[in-house]
Amino acid sequence: MNNNPVTVRARPQSSVDLFWSFSWLALQGFGGVLAVVQRELVEKKQWLTREEFLEDWAVAQILPGPNVVNLSLMIGDRYFGIAGAFSALAGMLMFPLCIVLALAVLLAGVADTVVAQGALRGMGAVAAGLICATGLKLITALKNNVMGLLACSVFAALSFIAVAILHLPLAAILLGLGGVAYVWAYRQLGRLPSTREVDP
Repeated sequence: MNNNPVTVRARPQSSVDLFWSFSWLALQGFGGVLAVVQRELVEKKQWLTREEFLEDWAVAQILPGPNVVNLSLMIGDRYFGIAGAFSALAGMLMFPLCIVLALAVLLAGVADTVVAQGALRGMGAVAAGLICATGLKLITALKNNVMGLLACSVFAALSFIAVAILHLPLAAILLGLGGVAYVWAYRQLGRLPSTREVDP
C-alpha cells in the first residue's frame, strides 16, 4: 500500500479564472512581457515550473504570432480544451486592445513630439532590461534540461552571435541551429533509461 501523499499541482480553476488571470497579466505587460509572464505563471500562480515554462516559451517563440499569445493558447487548451484556449486568448487581448484604441484616439496629435518619442525610447530600454533579467533568472533551470547546461549555453551563444552580430534571417537560424539542437536533444532523450516499472 502506498502511503506517500499525492502532491496536487496548482492549476486554473475554470475558463473564467484563465480569462481574468491573462487579463491581469496583459495589463502589466508594457513591452517586457516575458518578465511578467514568468513571474505570474511560475512564481505566483505556480501553474508551471521553471523548466516547463522554458519548454513552453520555446515552442511559443517558434510558432507564428506573438509569443505570449501563443503561450496563452497553449495553456488554455491544456487545461480546458478549445474553450480554455479562447478564454485565455480573450483575456490576453481584450483590455489591451481597448486601451490601445483609446490611446490612439487621445494621443494621435502628440505621437511625433520629442517628449513622446523620448518616452518610447525609455520604455524600450526598460523592456530590454526586464527581458535580460528574466533570462538570467531562468538560466538555472537549464541544468535540468535534457540537452545539458553546456550544450544549452553553446546554442544560446551561437544564437546571439547569429542574430545580434551576423544579422542572419530568423528563419535560417531556426532551421539551422534549431535543427541541430533538435537532433542533439533527440539523441539525449534516447540515452535516458526507461521510466516504466515492471510489475513482478
